[in-house]
Amino acid sequence: MDIKLSTCFIAVDDHDKALAFYRDVLGLEVRNDVAFEGMRWVTVGSPAQPDVEIVLEPPLADPNASPADRQAMAELLAKGLLRGVIFSTDDCDATFERIRAGGGEVLQEPMDQPYGVRDCAFRDPAGNMLRFNQARKS
Repeated sequence: MDIKLSTCFIAVDDHDKALAFYRDVLGLEVRNDVAFEGMRWVTVGSPAQPDVEIVLEPPLADPNASPADRQAMAELLAKGLLRGVIFSTDDCDATFERIRAGGGEVLQEPMDQPYGVRDCAFRDPAGNMLRFNQARKS
């Protein structure tokens, strides 16, 4: 059996700010932008991975969710408690400088980790943590 990741989801509270970050700063391409029942989903992805997509979705993308559930998810997002994504890069330091220069909120400057990668971390405009890993050369 051959299983591959095709899509993952990141909650965002402002799609225009998210697009400015994911498209303009990270360099991901916009593949889809859909509005439905008062919500919006934007799909982005790396040109180097045409078969993998990231969906930027509302914090609770369920039209049947209660107002209390929507509020709870918005509060978790605001605190940065929802999961983000780990990207791989061939140059962690250059990636860090590009994102910092683009206004990314720095959480961790590049450093060598004991588990075999050099990485850095940022928050996106919605508060999600994004890590950028580079495999260390032996």
